Amino acid sequence: MRTEVVSTLKRQATKLLADLHESKEPILITEHGQPSAYLLDVADYELMVERMKILEGIAKGEQAIREGRTVDMSQAKEKMSKWLK
Repeated sequence: MRTEVVSTLKRQATKLLADLHESKEPILITEHGQPSAYLLDVADYELMVERMKILEGIAKGEQAIREGRTVDMSQAKEKMSKWLK
């Protein structure tokens, strides 16, 4: 992964964005030698957000199973039919 200091971002933002769009590789921005932010392509960020939503849904489902908050198939079909109306 490419790393740039924040002053480079300030001076060469247009070039960094062009490089980012071409390579699709995130850029780590540092301040005072410490990680500060990631610069990501919009499409990659949106894909990442969607994936996180899916993973959060899976985690909630797994937690519900552990807690015994489940229903049988007929109850699930009944609930789903109400949602789809």
